[in-house]
Amino acid sequence: MSYKALRLPGIGSRPGPLPETTMNQVELALPADAHEPAGGTGFRIGWDHAHHGLVPPPELLLEGTPIGQGWRAGRAVFAGRSKPWPANRHARAWLALRIEAWRADAPFDLATVTPNHLAQIEVRRCPVRRVPLGGATGASTLPNAPQISRLNPRAAYAAGNLVLLSRAAAQAWQGLDVGELVRRARVAEAAEAGDASEATADAGASDEPEATLDARAWWRLATLRSLATPLPAAEAARLPLAVLPPNRVRVLNTVQALQVLLTLRLAHADWCARIGTVAALLPEHGLRTDFNLWVGALAPRLLEAQAHGRELAGALEDAWLGERVQRRWQYFVLSLGEPGCEQLMRRLAAHRLPGRATELLRWDQALDGWALTAPGVPLAPDADTASPGGAALATLSGSSTEPGSPDSPASAAPPADPVRPPGPRRTARTPFAPRPRATAGPRPAAR
Repeated sequence: MSYKALRLPGIGSRPGPLPETTMNQVELALPADAHEPAGGTGFRIGWDHAHHGLVPPPELLLEGTPIGQGWRAGRAVFAGRSKPWPANRHARAWLALRIEAWRADAPFDLATVTPNHLAQIEVRRCPVRRVPLGGATGASTLPNAPQISRLNPRAAYAAGNLVLLSRAAAQAWQGLDVGELVRRARVAEAAEAGDASEATADAGASDEPEATLDARAWWRLATLRSLATPLPAAEAARLPLAVLPPNRVRVLNTVQALQVLLTLRLAHADWCARIGTVAALLPEHGLRTDFNLWVGALAPRLLEAQAHGRELAGALEDAWLGERVQRRWQYFVLSLGEPGCEQLMRRLAAHRLPGRATELLRWDQALDGWALTAPGVPLAPDADTASPGGAALATLSGSSTEPGSPDSPASAAPPADPVRPPGPRRTARTPFAPRPRATAGPRPAAR
């Protein structure tokens, strides 16, 4: 390509012919992904790897991959820094989880799922298999290695939909819905009871062996998946609370939310006083009788756990698998009705528990960032109407009982104010603290 370069005549310049300059234009063949523009999801993942001073997996660093482009662009920008942004194990797990979501073409909510959120949902023991977790998150192939999994596979990687399980438990429920997990739990129960004919007939439809987990583990998987799956009230009432929801998990079904709140009130040494205040909130005498019969079915397990020094939460999870407990619970909940369950849930969620708190969320808040657009997923009710199922429950940790709440026993007194240490508190002066001024006094007399 040739063109004439123009030069404006200045002061003292001589007029003359314009020189002709020849310049070649070369097109740079930069690899680009037609499906994902620059600045897309993969590009940002590679950029964040370079921001933290980490290297993505080798297969993602090839020419033309969005993650490789973002990583090279980030390295060029952050090359002059002496130290990269610190990356702990939670940041590494966060980046690995984003790569997993990118490969599965699943939405990822960056506003709520952060390294800090992954640190909050971290547990030392698998809630399904009840074995200690060991190894790097998502990087080991051992069955007890920790792995972050979605409760509802149709929803996005968002806060309230993530749980930390062992790798064996996370692989066991891949591609299975609540109904299939319940069926496998019943098959495992039949096999453990010695009914080989029923177990063989039910297991014929499955290609994979179902002997990897026991019946209780399958029930825990079904419970975890049902917490984040909108279900009819009658179907949610038939499910036992085989495992308490881990931290930051959102319970979408009203019946299960009430189930969680009542079970948390039983998981304390003063459970008798706490559950008595709940019975007083029921409007009818028949409902109080049904409620007391359900508590009476759980009471022997609680007394046995207290006598042997066992954890009450684990004893309650095992007690929920009893047939008598499930039958009493279904009779009480169906008699109360879904509007009554929601009203009682709202009254109980307004008060906190020691060590564990709950927060009542509207549907638009609970499903924010979940991207529940897959077919077959019911739409959320209107947030402005107080219809049944119009609220969800979020489980939190690190709370204390408020004085004067109906959950606290009558003999409990409000905590006294902490005693301050005697004398002034001495602290070291920082470089930003003002210098002490000299005390004003009379001026010396002039001589």
